[in-house]
Amino acid sequence: MVSPFELAPGVPVGSHALPVIAGPCVIESEARALEAARALQAIARRLELPLVYKSSFDKANRSSIESFRGPGLAEGLRILDAVRAATGLAVLTDVHEPSQCEPAAAVCAVLQIPAFLCRQTDLLVAAGRTGRPVAVKKGQFMAPDDMLRVVEKVRSSGGERVIVIERGSSFGYRNLVVDMRAFAWMHRDGIPVFFDVTHSLQLPGAGERESGGRREFAEPLARAAVAAGAAGVFLEVHPEPERALSDSAVQLPPDRAEALLRSLLALRRALAAEAVTA
Repeated sequence: MVSPFELAPGVPVGSHALPVIAGPCVIESEARALEAARALQAIARRLELPLVYKSSFDKANRSSIESFRGPGLAEGLRILDAVRAATGLAVLTDVHEPSQCEPAAAVCAVLQIPAFLCRQTDLLVAAGRTGRPVAVKKGQFMAPDDMLRVVEKVRSSGGERVIVIERGSSFGYRNLVVDMRAFAWMHRDGIPVFFDVTHSLQLPGAGERESGGRREFAEPLARAAVAAGAAGVFLEVHPEPERALSDSAVQLPPDRAEALLRSLLALRRALAAEAVTA
């Protein structure tokens, strides 16, 4: 069973609430980051959703050497701090090396471990040592029950507040499939699992110089995951997805994200009501 805790102030995990992690894939500029954050702040207020803003200062695993990676650690954290100050939203970003954990923790409420680094012991331990909650992206090469050992690495250094973000598993070449049993498996181990709407839609490396994707499946997959017991959702939201510098095939515009979140909230409430009367 999952023990309730706060991912960030006012963002409960393990309750009937639907916590959300949302924002652009990568920090493109301060102006763009603030535009996205204000749109998400407004959505969170309208829907009364607990929300953490996310964006990466560096996308170190882009498909091509020519792909945009982000502004880097110092400038990226400055922009995230500006987002936090302007909107009051808690912020999250990826860390790729142990040395990045402490500087990121000084600004961010949550540290995220990228999927391809989810077994890196030194990185997991360093993130846990900061005392910040840690969100571990489950690698598409990992079985659900393998994630308990990953979480134990974070907990070994005092990081008790850990979530796993599920994106599915590799299925043949350039495709992912989400096994909805994964939520029950990992929850059984006491691990809260968020559903990664965005990256479950990816076709890794299928674009000419970047990953492709099937944005049209965002709604059915997200609803299935919430129905299967996902503890929360992760989705990338961009003011103009087609012009995004990363993950342009799978990010959602704010209006579509709001409609999806509204439907997920209705589903969550229906499930909670059913649990009370059962």
